[in-house]
Amino acid sequence: MIKNINGIDLYYELKGNLESKETIVFFNGVMASTNSWNYQIPIFEKMNYKILLHDFKGQLKSEKPEGPYSFKEHAYESKLLMDELDIKKVHIIGTSYGGEVALRFAIDYPQYVKSISIIDSVSELDETLKYFLEGWKKLAANKNGKDFFYGMMPSIYSNTFIKNNLKILDKRAEVLEKISKDYFEGQIELYNTFLNDVEMTKELSKIKCPSLIICGEEDILKPKKFSKIISDNISNSEYITIPDCGHVAIFEKYKELNSILLGFIIKNT
Repeated sequence: MIKNINGIDLYYELKGNLESKETIVFFNGVMASTNSWNYQIPIFEKMNYKILLHDFKGQLKSEKPEGPYSFKEHAYESKLLMDELDIKKVHIIGTSYGGEVALRFAIDYPQYVKSISIIDSVSELDETLKYFLEGWKKLAANKNGKDFFYGMMPSIYSNTFIKNNLKILDKRAEVLEKISKDYFEGQIELYNTFLNDVEMTKELSKIKCPSLIICGEEDILKPKKFSKIISDNISNSEYITIPDCGHVAIFEKYKELNSILLGFIIKNT
């Protein structure tokens, strides 16, 4: 479904028990869309939660206006979408870029947040991460889906996952080969947002809700030092790493991740 939020068409989905008073909101990684959570949604449906998903502006199924964007804008537009849907209190699960939006949301709108679960995210940059993103921008500018996928693949998946799942990864490359070219324009706007606006470590102490910080042990894009920084700066936080897992924990180690997420959210429901 599409809603015009703050003058922008945002794609969203509502799933699960729509009468539930407990709502899980998923915030996507930068390259992803709502279907990236297909390994997580069933377990929360089974536990009777209401589930809200949406694509940020610039992402696949939402409008891609000219930038620059900001994390404050993403958080504000997420809040407006919740207001439109009469959702007032949420557990937020965000991965990578979505985790960074979740941090911003918890800082700006604490009254909405019951808990946050932050997966493979950062609150600041280092030079290596900056140049990964600069490389992605160049790949996106060429608008060749296969080249784009294989160019960024080694930075987000662990060696074990790549070795054991080449056929699956090849299919993802084929899907990207057929994707609309405006996808890549949105990606560049989102990468620029990340590079220019992700610094928020100094504000993390404002987050008081229960917070779960998760990182794959083998994440080379956003190594666990960044998750430790987040955890160290949020007083009410728990920190956990997942062995033999790269940046995309929601795919690579979804069974382990789901157990961690569900236990944390039930504890804070």
